[in-house]
Amino acid sequence: MIERKQYLDKLIRKKENGLVKIITGIRRCGKSYLLFNIYYDYLKSIGVDDRHIITLALDENQNAKYRNPLLLDEYIQSKLQDDKMHYVFLDEIQKVKSVKNPYLEDEEEKISFVDVLLGLMKKPNVDLYVTGSNSKMLSSDILTEFRGRGDEIRVNPLSYKEFYDAYKKDKHLAWQEYFTYGGMPFIMSLETHDDKRNYLTNLFEQVYLSDILERHNLQNDKRILEDLLNIISSSVGSLTNPTKLSNTFLSLKHINIKNTTISNYLDYFIDAFMIFKAQRYDIKGKRYIETPLKYYFSDIGLRNARLNFRQQEETHIMENIIYNELLIRGFSVDVGIVEYNFKSSKKISKKTQLEVDFIANKGSNRYYIQSAFAIPTIDKRKQETKVFSRINDSFKKIVVVKENIIPWHDENGILYVGVEQFLLEDFLHD
Repeated sequence: MIERKQYLDKLIRKKENGLVKIITGIRRCGKSYLLFNIYYDYLKSIGVDDRHIITLALDENQNAKYRNPLLLDEYIQSKLQDDKMHYVFLDEIQKVKSVKNPYLEDEEEKISFVDVLLGLMKKPNVDLYVTGSNSKMLSSDILTEFRGRGDEIRVNPLSYKEFYDAYKKDKHLAWQEYFTYGGMPFIMSLETHDDKRNYLTNLFEQVYLSDILERHNLQNDKRILEDLLNIISSSVGSLTNPTKLSNTFLSLKHINIKNTTISNYLDYFIDAFMIFKAQRYDIKGKRYIETPLKYYFSDIGLRNARLNFRQQEETHIMENIIYNELLIRGFSVDVGIVEYNFKSSKKISKKTQLEVDFIANKGSNRYYIQSAFAIPTIDKRKQETKVFSRINDSFKKIVVVKENIIPWHDENGILYVGVEQFLLEDFLHD
């Protein structure tokens, strides 16, 4: 069993805190297992009996009737045995639909799962946990409607450390496996390349894309969504924007699609936790730059499968994995830029930009991180760290390379560390 310790610890800390615990993340990343197995076993270990743990998986066909919020509320209420604390687990809560209030003539009056959850929260003997795979329905809408009474816990696919610790084969092969197939938990139970490829491909076709097509009634645009995913997959970590992507469709596919439509489709992918959007931040100007920006996949194995494992450029894959790791560790992550005036040999001054791959912020801590893959020469090292010399603050600066090295600092205090070491150990502390 993969422990998912950091998520279990969060649930334990938030236990009986008077808020609904909203567990979000891409489908099949382990949310249900975390709640229905790992946390369930923890509750049993501290003396909670089965009668006081109410579980309901709303994505299972036998529970389809409970997607009606009135029937869902009735079912849970019937399971409350006594005044002792009851722990209620509702899986894939976004499956519950809004229905007309049968007690009012007003056709606009609807009852939703939010009403059910708010009602249950008022009961002193209910501790409520829900999972969901759509950020708009959960992270945004619910947290707003709860007005501070919802507590989100974001679950990600396996981090490299989780993957490495659970990896039963030769540990020297762990990195190769991870950057190829990613960290969806079920991958670890599969043996062959074909099995892993088919699993990841089917997730795209039968789970993620079908969910988006159904939710947004886009069946006629399936091919466009697939093409857009392919383009994003091929350009992980590259600067782009909806207008540029629209032009790509026109030039390569001869399809005229509005940039606003592209923007909506990208938002659908983000809402389903398939991809993340990294904005650019002007370090000196202390402002965000709206466009262009970068997109990363929440799981690199999904990205690789999308391209049928044809584009295995480890530089971009490594960058994506580092980005995900920073999010898993609780940092907000931006792409950094530093603007300065450069004088050419003709003494003509022009504005130039240098890029920091990642600015990682958490509280008062900040780290500047370059994913450099390899720095075989002094000139290459100077090229990769040139931007650091133009950042005047004292926050830690780190260069992550592919090879395993003994971590070391150069004369400017910049830390150099191998990617596996960076992912397995904590170099992000003061």
